[in-house]
Amino acid sequence: MWTRAIMAYRASFYLMLIANFAVTSLDFVVLLLMFRHTDRLGGWSLPELGFLYGTSGLALGLANLFVGSVDALGDRIRTGTLDTMLIRPAPALAQLCAERFSLRRLGRPFQAAAVLAWSLTALPVHWSADRVLLVPLMLASGTVIFGAIFVGGATLQFWWGEARELQNSLTYGGATLIHYPPTVFAKELVAGAVFGVPLAFVNWLPSLRILGKPDPLGLPTAFQYASPLAAALCVLAAALAWRAGLRAYRGTGN
Repeated sequence: MWTRAIMAYRASFYLMLIANFAVTSLDFVVLLLMFRHTDRLGGWSLPELGFLYGTSGLALGLANLFVGSVDALGDRIRTGTLDTMLIRPAPALAQLCAERFSLRRLGRPFQAAAVLAWSLTALPVHWSADRVLLVPLMLASGTVIFGAIFVGGATLQFWWGEARELQNSLTYGGATLIHYPPTVFAKELVAGAVFGVPLAFVNWLPSLRILGKPDPLGLPTAFQYASPLAAALCVLAAALAWRAGLRAYRGTGN
């Protein structure tokens, strides 16, 4: 329904899609400007950073496309309209994710995919079977991880109505963090992205294997292949948080 409504004004849709593509490109322009003054950033080249940028941007963009609307939960709670979703014969979470579904959000994944495609052609990587398999695996797992963070962050709005910005700091802020190599950050921050909010499993850890980079934390090699397990644990945590939020919700009735 939302797609049909948007496509009723095709010129507006295409203009918004192009604008979204252009705005998200500015992040990569920043990287290009940096590399006008240096050949390496934390020991990583521009194509290697392009790989990080493309994988994180594509995972975030796809997650935002499918479940990004869930951040409107706080508005639903404040206006009391969440109650109407709870009495319908469909999961409330699915309804929230589908609400105001917008294809203009494709601008971000399209732009990230273009950067990723360029980086793959520019990287001097020996593509063994496991490295080839890791690329789609990390993209799928990263999308699931970001989707779980979207949902998990949104559930905080059951108790704290202004939690949307905290959620944005974990999703959009987290994607910006992993645009850059782990070697430019303190080891404590990198450890937090592994054992706290598992953003490192989106691209940092798999990229170490694909690009042949040393691990700044010295973790076992198994961590570089553990993105699917991290994604599964994130989904479990988000599901438990969502169920706890629904149980805590009292509605607007008597």
